[in-house]
Amino acid sequence: MLLDEQKSRQAKTVVEGGREYDWTKLARSNQLAPSTDWAVWLLMAGRGFGKSRSGAEWVRAKKEKVGRIALVAPTAADARDVMVEGVQSGLLAISPPWDRPLYEPSKRRVSWRNGAMATLYSADEPERLRGPQHEAAWCDEVGSWRYPEAWDMLMFGLRLGRQPQTVVTTTPRPTKLIRELLARADRDVVVTRGSSYENRDNLAPSFFAQIVAKYEGTRLGRQELNAELLEDVPGALWTRAMIESARLRSLVRDMERVVVAVDPAVTSGDDADETGIVVVGKGTDGHGYVLADASMRGTPLEWARVAIGLYRTHGADRVVAEVNNGGDMVEATLRMVDPNVPFTAVRATRGKVVRAEPVAALYEQGRVHHLGVYPQLEDQMCALTSDFDKASAGYSPDRVDALVWGATELLVEAAPFAGLMSWYAAQSAAGLREAAE
Repeated sequence: MLLDEQKSRQAKTVVEGGREYDWTKLARSNQLAPSTDWAVWLLMAGRGFGKSRSGAEWVRAKKEKVGRIALVAPTAADARDVMVEGVQSGLLAISPPWDRPLYEPSKRRVSWRNGAMATLYSADEPERLRGPQHEAAWCDEVGSWRYPEAWDMLMFGLRLGRQPQTVVTTTPRPTKLIRELLARADRDVVVTRGSSYENRDNLAPSFFAQIVAKYEGTRLGRQELNAELLEDVPGALWTRAMIESARLRSLVRDMERVVVAVDPAVTSGDDADETGIVVVGKGTDGHGYVLADASMRGTPLEWARVAIGLYRTHGADRVVAEVNNGGDMVEATLRMVDPNVPFTAVRATRGKVVRAEPVAALYEQGRVHHLGVYPQLEDQMCALTSDFDKASAGYSPDRVDALVWGATELLVEAAPFAGLMSWYAAQSAAGLREAAE
């Protein structure tokens, strides 16, 4: 009798404290799962569109029909903070009081009274998906997954039930995985697109007053707000194909040297530029390896702690940091965290593009490899052109700057590449003279 009463209550539109729980009446049409048959629903939309809410609501409805669900996010923290504990769109927030799931963080598990269970996974740990079986999955921000093989491991385990399904909620990025899903759009993948503007009534006015005003019309804004899948920029120093062709899933060489490269931001705060923090190694084969991108916004002490943490984790030789803006304070801040850290100060005497060109040449030769995927770093790399303008782009390529400093320290200024920097500088100077004439 109690069970019948619970089901009856769930079947109705319920309002408690002024809030409805019937998603079919709250959602916009493109936030609802397609009614046709599909294996993957790719919801590719801008920031603030309501992607996470759509994914969580789909899981809440799906758990009435299936017993095992996978929740996969870029990191374990993302799975917890967005998919489960999200303030307005997490599974806990959207569930009515009579059907609120039990969240057990230590078991990485969310379970409901009817016996359905959702398990949390990090795309940073693909091997955790090797073995477990599921009937459905919600994958969030696959464009930011560092190890795309997590998708393969998930698919191998998605073999329970009559029709396993996966919902993918993501901001568009031209990664290999997203391109592969789009190529299946005429078969078993249904693609839904949407922009940030569609959910304007439910977003804070300051979001549009500050964020949208800053990025609207820029290339970054087209991707993050309008959900456009942007192709390579004509004339960019790097291309997606160039990076993809040299990408590695695991290290196959020992490292001769490792450095943590830092490009400090002048200010801190939500509107400040990022501090670029990239770990670069030089293998025994003489090639370069990008091992981590931990770029962030934060105070000097915060980014210094992150940089020193990476220095210790990766067994680095030293920290290399640009001191054009911070001067002696950059080194002093790092030594507040670790007084004995080996430190090299570098000063920019040439423009960003001139410094980056020798490093881009090494990529073109297949001599630099990314261990995993670094979406934001790679976005910046593939948008940096010879006439790059920060104001037009809407951001400063601080991640690229850090990468360039690290690669220059290990590769460009080391034999047999020592002549690359001077050669590119001479070419750039000749180009400027020719333009002036």
